[in-house]
Amino acid sequence: MSTVDGFRALDDKSLVDYIKATPSLFSILGASDNFQIKEVGDGNLNFVYIVVSPYGSLVIKQALPYIRCIGESWPMTKERAYFEATTLKQHGRLCPAHVPEVYHFDRAMSLIGMRYLEPPHIILRKGLIAGVEYPLLSEHMAEYMSKTLFYTSLLYTTTTEHKRGVAEFCGNVELCQLTEQVVFSDPYKVSEYNRWTSPHLDYDAESVREDNDLKLEIAQLKSMFCERAQALIHGDLHTGSVMVTQDSTQVIDPEFAFYGPMGFDIGAFLGNLILAFFAQDGHATQENDRKAYKKWILVTLRETWSLFYNKFIALWDENKDGPGEAYLPHIYNNPDVRQLVQTKYIQDLFHDSLGFGSAKMIRRIVGVAHVEDFESITDAGKRADCERKALNFAKMLLKNRRKFVSIDEVILAIHEIDS
Repeated sequence: MSTVDGFRALDDKSLVDYIKATPSLFSILGASDNFQIKEVGDGNLNFVYIVVSPYGSLVIKQALPYIRCIGESWPMTKERAYFEATTLKQHGRLCPAHVPEVYHFDRAMSLIGMRYLEPPHIILRKGLIAGVEYPLLSEHMAEYMSKTLFYTSLLYTTTTEHKRGVAEFCGNVELCQLTEQVVFSDPYKVSEYNRWTSPHLDYDAESVREDNDLKLEIAQLKSMFCERAQALIHGDLHTGSVMVTQDSTQVIDPEFAFYGPMGFDIGAFLGNLILAFFAQDGHATQENDRKAYKKWILVTLRETWSLFYNKFIALWDENKDGPGEAYLPHIYNNPDVRQLVQTKYIQDLFHDSLGFGSAKMIRRIVGVAHVEDFESITDAGKRADCERKALNFAKMLLKNRRKFVSIDEVILAIHEIDS
């Protein structure tokens, strides 16, 4: 495929020539002709190549002008690669420990060359399905979310700087529209793209479409998603966008990035942990009932939010006299008023996160793109039982999120649905 704008889709052979002609990539491989290429793009949108030589390695990601998992019938802008590369660089500067380095970006080719996260790094979702514990996951994700969200918000930046960022990322409108459709619209109406475990969940899917209170809440969340330019968010921060080992956590794939509500990132991650929790019974065996692992997931859920809260407030306190224009230091100039605004801000953010997390859970059960946590449960009846619990929890949380004051209350509610 080639177009007049200089784009051509690369394959194994043409990628070799491209790398050799690109010093910033060829040098990473030790300027060696002896390298192997493997296409590993199992996602919905892009080609992803791992390139390994005896002297180095890298990943090449190329965006196609359509949604890969559906085909050319659903066109999609290649410009998403620009927003992904820009976000990787910005978030990488703010939190280098948890974002892979970008070596090269070619806008015309919609191509990013970046650090290869070598084995034993695996996609977090696969680790959760396998029942692997990651002791540093909550600490690392809390650090990533607190730094990337705080430093790109008006708590830290000037309005001029913030508006410049908002204006730039307004260009990522197509991917935002995709989220608006698949998260906030499709699950609540009859859509050709929706699917679910049928016939087991036929009634459950219909009940989502017929629930007026749910529709009222999802409309508010959609408005917030579309209108609230709070921080430069990842935009798709689920457990498939995180790669892990026992001591490393790396956030990848921010092609949906834009200036949006912080709670959308936090909620996506927490919501996907809750999906993993409800999927565990479907992966249980006689040898391993997964009860201990379910407990670990809930501990991780609690710690992720608690550590995020502590780190975020610490950044705010450290920068209380900085350039951020949301709360000017000569107005919010004593500990009492600062505590007042921080408490309100975090309370609102908690409720936003619960709402968006619920919305993300619902779309993964009755919408277009499902999660491997459930999909890998081969027994349809067992899978549907797990999905129904997750769906019922998500619906309850979406409608009642403002009543929850702590993450412990959320975990208690999870236990109630799971019992």
